[in-house]
Amino acid sequence: MEGFLTAAVSALWLGILTSISPCPLATNIAAISFIGRRVGNPRRVFFAGLLYASGRIAAYVILGIIIVASLLSSTQISLFLQKYLNRALGPILILVGMVLLELIPLRLPGGGFSDGFQRRAERFGMWGAVVLGFVFALSFCPLSAALFFGSLIPLSLEHSSRISLPALYGLGTGLPVLVFAVVISFGATSLGKVFNVLAGFEKWARYVTGAIFIIVGFYYCLIYIFRVL
Repeated sequence: MEGFLTAAVSALWLGILTSISPCPLATNIAAISFIGRRVGNPRRVFFAGLLYASGRIAAYVILGIIIVASLLSSTQISLFLQKYLNRALGPILILVGMVLLELIPLRLPGGGFSDGFQRRAERFGMWGAVVLGFVFALSFCPLSAALFFGSLIPLSLEHSSRISLPALYGLGTGLPVLVFAVVISFGATSLGKVFNVLAGFEKWARYVTGAIFIIVGFYYCLIYIFRVL
């Protein structure tokens, strides 16, 4: 139980870190401000934020069910994962940590798809936030892909969690969105201030998390690959 609680907190933190990373953060702000400009009422803006976060959670849960369930449903794959997953986690965590520390450069995609899809979602009004959240969650940037496929999925496989950990990850990606939905209702000036604070916090949080990933990755390597501890 203690191990799963640690995994749950890790999944939630990975989601938060994903959401405040530059590419997803810009997409989240654009989507919520797009919805917020069209509803006017602070309560409806916050509700739009909930809908957007719900769309993101649904996307990650569906991905988690498909990927984790398909890998665990095969007896051969399940036995292979039980035997080699801990060995693979060490190198995977090291690589993801290097990505977070920017030791491995990744290019971020442009926002053309995001802008175009927002214009099409305008026809749905406030309820378009659900669609935006779902689609934008699946539009992985390199960093978010590394966190989801390189960290969350192995964590879910280790704990055989098809729904809970992906849902917590999705919730983590949605929490900053809800904060911005509230901020937007108070005006664009406050939005700029919060964005600057989060931008500074994101870099610090990403570097600390990357360093922890590398340390834990080496620890896993020493235990499960080299067997020296």
